[in-house]
Amino acid sequence: MKLDYAQALKRVDEARGAWIMYGQEPLLEQNLLDAFRQSWRKQDIERQRYDINSVSDWKTVFNALNSLSLFSNQLAIEVHGNIKPDASALKQLKSYIQHNEHNLLLVVMPKQDSNSLKTNFFQVVDANGVTVALTANYPQDRQRILALEAEKLGIQLAKDAWQWLEQHHEHNLLAAKNSLMRVSDTFADVDLIEISHLFSCLQDQSRYSTYDLTDALLAGNLAQAIKIFQYLIASGEPMSLILWSISKEMRLLMQLFEQPQNALQLGIWKNKVSQYQQALRRLNPQCFLTWPALLLRIDASIKGLSPENSEHLVMQAIASICGQTLFSI
Repeated sequence: MKLDYAQALKRVDEARGAWIMYGQEPLLEQNLLDAFRQSWRKQDIERQRYDINSVSDWKTVFNALNSLSLFSNQLAIEVHGNIKPDASALKQLKSYIQHNEHNLLLVVMPKQDSNSLKTNFFQVVDANGVTVALTANYPQDRQRILALEAEKLGIQLAKDAWQWLEQHHEHNLLAAKNSLMRVSDTFADVDLIEISHLFSCLQDQSRYSTYDLTDALLAGNLAQAIKIFQYLIASGEPMSLILWSISKEMRLLMQLFEQPQNALQLGIWKNKVSQYQQALRRLNPQCFLTWPALLLRIDASIKGLSPENSEHLVMQAIASICGQTLFSI
């Protein structure tokens, strides 16, 4: 069964079996995961998390699904990664779906291309469970999602204010939500938020944005990139938004390396293509092998699932994209 973000939110409490949620909208992923975790706590469902770094990790996942602790009646396994099960693990998946009606396997993946969505893994889950595309491709979808965020904050925006907000953040939902939070705090007594309120609240939000950070990364300017990163942290920019920006650039660079003729199809703006090409000429392709694991470490540290320092890890990622290292051996 295919669900969109809004439909999935309504079915969180009843979710069982196998679910896949995939996409590159951090706000939607964050909100849906928060809803699941709150539901599990409310229902006293035991939660476990696994990161998939190799195909063999799926064996651990299915072993966990079939072994409840003495103190639990139900189990929710949260899996993060972009490695799909092999044929052996797919058999275990099918067996789990057929014989286990009480537990939940929730797989969180990045954006998938059309070929990936046709693989056996997605077909099995789509036929016997739920797949959720975390997308907001159209203005009305983005406004509907942000309207829910505004409702949580107790604010209303004028119609042209919505258009200004979306243009200001270039469709970045997480950044737009953060701006809604700022304007809500700044104009707590205003009944209807107009463009003038947004402008006065956000024009001096900071000297730098995550877009300045990505420009510095593509230029290979390590000193400027670190300076912008430190300013963003000091000004309260969410680490999850910074990670999203860095992971997006890493993903585009890796995809462009594999498909050098498909820059526009990959979503790279025409006026930015030369910057990505220059960045690829500067980088050693071997570094691409280290990026997925580094991003997982950063994500875990941000969520408090790792003792590592998230800021230090992000600086390592910044240096790697710039073609440099922070430490010499």
